[in-house]
Amino acid sequence: MIFLAPGAAFTQAFKFAFLSDTHIGVKNADEDLRRTIADINADPSIQFVIISGDITENSFDEEMWEAKSILSKLNKPLHIVTGNHDTYWSPNGGRIFTRVFGGGRFLFEHKGYMFIGTNAGPNMQHKAPGQVPKEDLVWLDSVLNNLKDKNIPIVYVNHYPQDQSQRNSHEAIERLKKKNIQLFLVGHGHQNKQYTFDGVPGIMGRTNTRGSDSTGAYNIVTFSNGKATFEERKALSGAQRKWAEATLIDHHFTTDTTRYPRPSYAMNSAYTNVKKIWQHEEKYDIGSGTAIKDNLVIATSNEGFIYALDEKDGSRKWTFRTKGKVYSTPVVSGNFVVAPCTDSMIYCLDATTGSLLWKFRSSKPFVSSPVVKDAVVFIGSSDGHFRAINLKDGKMKWDFNGVKDFVMTKPLLYNNNVYFGSWGNELYALNISNGELSWKWKDTSNTRMSSPAGCKPVGTDGKVFIVAPDQFITSFDATSGNVIWRATMPDVKVRESMGLSTDSSLVYVKTTDGKLIGISTSATSLEKAFSVDLKLSNDICAAAIVESKGLIFVPSNAGVVSAVDSQTKKLLWQYKVSDSMVNSVMPIGDNKLIVATVDGKIYCLKY
Repeated sequence: MIFLAPGAAFTQAFKFAFLSDTHIGVKNADEDLRRTIADINADPSIQFVIISGDITENSFDEEMWEAKSILSKLNKPLHIVTGNHDTYWSPNGGRIFTRVFGGGRFLFEHKGYMFIGTNAGPNMQHKAPGQVPKEDLVWLDSVLNNLKDKNIPIVYVNHYPQDQSQRNSHEAIERLKKKNIQLFLVGHGHQNKQYTFDGVPGIMGRTNTRGSDSTGAYNIVTFSNGKATFEERKALSGAQRKWAEATLIDHHFTTDTTRYPRPSYAMNSAYTNVKKIWQHEEKYDIGSGTAIKDNLVIATSNEGFIYALDEKDGSRKWTFRTKGKVYSTPVVSGNFVVAPCTDSMIYCLDATTGSLLWKFRSSKPFVSSPVVKDAVVFIGSSDGHFRAINLKDGKMKWDFNGVKDFVMTKPLLYNNNVYFGSWGNELYALNISNGELSWKWKDTSNTRMSSPAGCKPVGTDGKVFIVAPDQFITSFDATSGNVIWRATMPDVKVRESMGLSTDSSLVYVKTTDGKLIGISTSATSLEKAFSVDLKLSNDICAAAIVESKGLIFVPSNAGVVSAVDSQTKKLLWQYKVSDSMVNSVMPIGDNKLIVATVDGKIYCLKY
């Protein structure tokens, strides 16, 4: 009789199908997936199917339901995780994926191997670096701490390569390396490729879509005798080729002394003029910024909470539970807190107690942020509407129903208009009083992902300014909508992050290579006034730049906040609060700064 040691059941051979990046919504992607499903169903040796994200192209409801319809024809178990396209540009805040496919994570054992899959975040953060959501890391802890067989071989699935493509991949890796992690399966890159992540074999699976070929393809994976073999198979053609093999072993990482790159917080000891006063941590991601009411910091979380923290020590003072994730930055006016939610509701709460005062229902989720002026709430939605709502009773004042695609940004109130972009490549100016269209501008891009939808416009001197992922900075006549100038800088790439100086003479923009640039608001063409190198590489954080009391605060996607002197244009200090993207920086009294990060944390810094 042969006795197998714990975790040695890999001798039982099996096959499964490994798909990725099906991108339903792209031309021919539906046909490619149907062919793949038919091909898999015809092979009785394939025992289950894994898809490592990007199920759809745009996360539209109709795309998600079409994918579900096609995948429902499978005659084998399906295990599926989300990709960036399923959550980044989602007009429903990612709710449709959960409704159609479940939570976007999985856990199952098959013939002696444990397969674990987690979501790809952050949700609703256009083109942000990938991240394992905080709630998935909490779930992963629970899973790993409760394994019956502590040495069972583990296969981990996520959409992103487990490197700097996903900023906090090391957090998942370090958890998994305390157990018997043997293989990573990822997607995102649309190609078959072998990796080594922290000493563990990694395999990127190709997109299921055809590209320039005549048909799509996927991978058939065979586990046998301590090896995983990968064969690319063209659906229904019979063409199949082996292209990769990974050895499945226990790496015994508990005794491994090899050091791998990790985030450095060394900069925090370089500046003595800034320090952390307190830190608050949620169990879920935070997808929005914060607001202030007297000594209360008002915040939200993707767990569906609106809550207040004591500005002095970060202790929780009250909590209100919604029925959906909250990606909207709350706004405070008087004693009213207004916070839209993906459950299609706007909640108005008493700022002191957190009790509900009124709520307003839309036909689709809210993922945009409101502004308030003269007791009127201005807010865009995912249903093609932009509304003005009375602050005191929640009754609608006016409704503009001509928005193409959905609104995600915080609007600008200026020059008796409300200005905002949409994911339909358009910028709108509506009359504040009655909601009538003052003007509309369409960008020159043919791709939705370059829309002027992620930045909050700024206005001064009769002009409105925007920056967008198409790398253009545009100046408009605020009244007519005529373009005054629209330009790019040859050696500079900008994104959605922008702000306005307190004297309104400069528009602040941040470049993707980590520079803060000032653009003149009075010039008749793009005129650069200054540039400060913040030494932040590949920075695509869209959070607003804020000036207060002579300091310019610049957020980043590396969790670093930079402070620049507005007069000398010199970098005064930098502080790294996290390795995740900064959602917002909010100056408050006594030289304090409230910083919210995507990985569920809120910090109070004293400078």
